[in-house]
Amino acid sequence: MTGTAGPPGTPHTPGTPRVLRAMNDRAALDLLLAHGPSSRTRIGELTGLSKPTASQLLARLATAGLVVATGTSEGRPGPGAQLYEVNPAAGYAAGLDVSPDRVLAAVADLTGRTVGRFTLPTSTRRPDRPVVRQVTDALDGALAAAGLARAAVRRLVVGTPGAFDPTTGRLRYALHLPGWHTPGLLAEVAAALPMPVEYENDVNLVAVAEQRLGAARGHGDFVLLWNEAGLGGALVLGGRLHRGWTGGAGEVGFLPVPGTPLVRQVTRANSGGFQELAGAQALPGLARELGVQDVPSGPCAEAAAQLVGRAAESGADEPHRRFLEAYATRLATGLASLVSVLDPELVVLSGACLTSGGEPLRALIQGELAELAASRPRLVVGEVPEQPVLRGALESALAATRDEVFDTSR
Repeated sequence: MTGTAGPPGTPHTPGTPRVLRAMNDRAALDLLLAHGPSSRTRIGELTGLSKPTASQLLARLATAGLVVATGTSEGRPGPGAQLYEVNPAAGYAAGLDVSPDRVLAAVADLTGRTVGRFTLPTSTRRPDRPVVRQVTDALDGALAAAGLARAAVRRLVVGTPGAFDPTTGRLRYALHLPGWHTPGLLAEVAAALPMPVEYENDVNLVAVAEQRLGAARGHGDFVLLWNEAGLGGALVLGGRLHRGWTGGAGEVGFLPVPGTPLVRQVTRANSGGFQELAGAQALPGLARELGVQDVPSGPCAEAAAQLVGRAAESGADEPHRRFLEAYATRLATGLASLVSVLDPELVVLSGACLTSGGEPLRALIQGELAELAASRPRLVVGEVPEQPVLRGALESALAATRDEVFDTSR
C-alpha cells in the first residue's frame, strides 16, 4: 500500500503497519459477520492471509474483545479446528419506529441479532406523555427485555414519517405525528440519552432494510414505493439514499397526478394527488365503485391491505379483478413520473397495501408502467415484510456502531 499524495508541502498518509493491520482486522470481522463462525484456516483463505498472520490477527482481535472462540468444526477426520465468531457483546445498537399510535423499539447485538423488543402505545390525538419520554420509555423497554443498560448502546436511529429539516431541526411533511414538532426537540432527546441519536425518514429506512437484507441486495440504483398508512418513496442513487435539500426527497404522496384535483398547500393538507389517487384511504371507495361487495372495515391501512389481498387471490370474482387492475393503473400513474426522471434499475414495492397484492399486482403494475414510461425498470415485491422500518433503523445503527467498534487503528 502506498501513501496518498497531497498538495506540495503537505504531509502524506503512509500505509503504516498499524493501518494495514486495521484494514485486515476489519476485513476479517466483516467476513465473520457474513460467513458465521470460522476456523483460522478458513479466515486465512477468505482474507488471503497466511496462517501465521491469521493467527496473529485472531489473537489481536480476541485481546481487543472483538472475537470469541466458539466450539470446534465437525465432519472431518481428526480433532476439530477451533472456530471463532464476532463477539456479540462488543457493542449494541438500537432502533425506533415511530408512528402516531405506537413506538416500536428494538436492540441488536453486534452480529445483528435482535436481543430485546418493546412496543409503547401512544395517543393519536394528544401525546399522553412528552415525546422525550416516549423515546426514552420505548428504548428502556427494549433494553429491559435484553437485560441491558442505556450505556451499552452505541447508536440509536429513530425512524419517523416526514423528515427533520437539516437547517431548522423541525419535522416536516408529517403533521399527523403529534408532539414531534416542538422547537428544540432534538436537543432535548440528545440531552436525555448517553448515545448519539440519528433520525431518518421511515420509508428511507425500509429502503435500507431492502438494500441490506431484501429485494434490493446488490443494486446501487433503485426506487422503493411504500403504501401503508401513507404513500411514500425512497430513492437510492449510487448506493446511497438521496434525501434532498430539506430531507423531503421521496415524499411522493404529495405528487400531483392525473385523476385527482390539484391539492394546494399540500404541507398544510398533509396530502396530495398521488396519496388521494392510490393511498390506502382511496381503496375502499374505489372497490365499492367497481362493485366489490363486503368491503372490509376497520383501520384504513389494514382494511385496504385485506382488500388488495382478496383481489389478488386466484379465482377472484370480476369486481375484484377490475379493482386490482384499476389500483395497478393508479399506482403506475405516479410511478411513471419517478421512472421518467430517475430511470432506475429496479423498483421495489413495499408496504402492506402493495405486498398483499403479491405477484398478480406486481405484474399488472409492470404492464401498465411499460405503457406509461419510456424506460423499463424491473419491479419486485419487497422481501422484508416484518417491521421493515424498525429493521432498517437497526441496520443503519449497526453500520455506524460497527464502524466505530471495528476500528482497531486507534
